[in-house]
Amino acid sequence: MRLKLKDTPEQNALIQALGSKNMAISSEAQEAFAKFMGPVIQILLQKAGTASQIYTDAPYNADTDNPSYPLDLYYDQGVGFINVWSQAAAGGLPTSEIWGLQEMKISTYRLDSSVSFNKRYARKCRLDVVAKGVERLAQEVLVRQEINAWAVILKATAEANSPYSTQTNSKHIIGSATSGVFTFGDLNNLFTLVRRINSAFDGGTPVQPYSEGPTDIYTSPEIMQQIRAMSYNPLFYSASAWTSTTWNTQTQLPNDVRQQLWNNPGTANFYGTNFIQLNEFGVSKSYNTIFDSFATNQNVPGPAASSWSATAQQVLVAIDNRRGAFIRPVARDSDTGSTFTAEVDDQFNLKRVDKAGFYGSLEEGRVCIDARAIGAITV
Repeated sequence: MRLKLKDTPEQNALIQALGSKNMAISSEAQEAFAKFMGPVIQILLQKAGTASQIYTDAPYNADTDNPSYPLDLYYDQGVGFINVWSQAAAGGLPTSEIWGLQEMKISTYRLDSSVSFNKRYARKCRLDVVAKGVERLAQEVLVRQEINAWAVILKATAEANSPYSTQTNSKHIIGSATSGVFTFGDLNNLFTLVRRINSAFDGGTPVQPYSEGPTDIYTSPEIMQQIRAMSYNPLFYSASAWTSTTWNTQTQLPNDVRQQLWNNPGTANFYGTNFIQLNEFGVSKSYNTIFDSFATNQNVPGPAASSWSATAQQVLVAIDNRRGAFIRPVARDSDTGSTFTAEVDDQFNLKRVDKAGFYGSLEEGRVCIDARAIGAITV
């Protein structure tokens, strides 16, 4: 996340006014700058976060509305009840609660942060220092936002089950055929599992084409390394392909697909599914560890028909974004229409404290309504 303030006469005058020793001038400039900060940070949070690719915003009026969602828009009437994963407090453990087909009230929580800097930087018109302060405030909110959002996704991934799943314990998770190795056979198996999970309430073919497979798979740089290797390695990439003297010469990918991987090493798309790499995924990385904490006692399958282990294996999370199953209710200010509010931190409005400070906050929730949008591969 990078923010740069424009070096214009108007911008410079505003920043210098922030550091004025005249409290009236300084206070007025701080109020103006706070109004400028709110929309800017809101845009930064929308563009910089990874969870924003998954969740659909459901704004509500902060002063008059209580966020809710009609569950029967997502499930067939014959099902009777569903599991909803959500958080009641920021940083809290997401819970799975059974709901009937009704209007579901959604819990929200407040995320906030603050920043301050010495006014002499403003008087010197140090735009870089002020910009770094705004960056820091946004980054602190973003980190908490991402952890809370992914906690709900990973909790739902670990616990989701379906009566039509072909996996042990009806899970939405398959283990790779070879431990530590991702192949297209594993991806093919995931597509079959997703198709079964997306049966109609009577076990038949659904009227709506929701079972086309995941749109995005979130994975680690190490799995992307294996995928890139498919562009130049003509051999079937698995431990079982190796004998004591030679490799099994089984072609893995068509030449045109290998050429696409070669030309675009940072991206991959197979069967209409995007592979997105996040540094938080991978063996012993943060999202892998969070998933492991939720997978305890959930009988999550590991690769090669083994038990799941976070210290030796990793999870790939598949999401079908066509379903709109992930909801983010977010409070919208009735006066400004902004979902992020920036205010002047008035604890520094004293002449003997030569500082200017700001704090910002937003009110949001994270909910997974339809677990049929989730699948996973353990590798």
